Amino acid sequence: MGKPLKRHPALVPLSQDHHFGLLLVWKIRKGLKKELDTDRILKYIDYYYSEHLEPHFQLEERHIFSFLGRNDLMRKEVEKQHAHLRELIEELYKEQEEVNELLEKFAGDLEAHIRFEERKLFQHMQVELKEDELLEMQEIVDRIHEKTTEKWQDQFWAN
Repeated sequence: MGKPLKRHPALVPLSQDHHFGLLLVWKIRKGLKKELDTDRILKYIDYYYSEHLEPHFQLEERHIFSFLGRNDLMRKEVEKQHAHLRELIEELYKEQEEVNELLEKFAGDLEAHIRFEERKLFQHMQVELKEDELLEMQEIVDRIHEKTTEKWQDQFWAN
């Protein structure tokens, strides 16, 4: 694979969201490593998912992925990943016995998903889409996207 493309401005806010998603992964792993009460981690995930991750998924699914054809393999893969991550969130709140393993799985799968979007999907979109489509996408993102701001008191991941 050649040199990565410079990120189109339409995708920059989504990449910034991905940075915070990777921080979520780090926080989960930090909490697990410190052997903290998993309820603290789960409460944070619940907050982060409802305030940031699900709105990000919806923005992508409703407004970004639609620029790719329904049968585009990258689109199908990323939509499948979103569904899988949502299922893991549901499992986290049902499962009581193997919660540490599920937390680690969720963290690993979320990290892999973000890397997929950053390294493959966004590159694919920048190559496949015309500049006017990317500019239209940029207008939508500028209008709808909200920057991630943390409003959480229990910083269990801190030393």
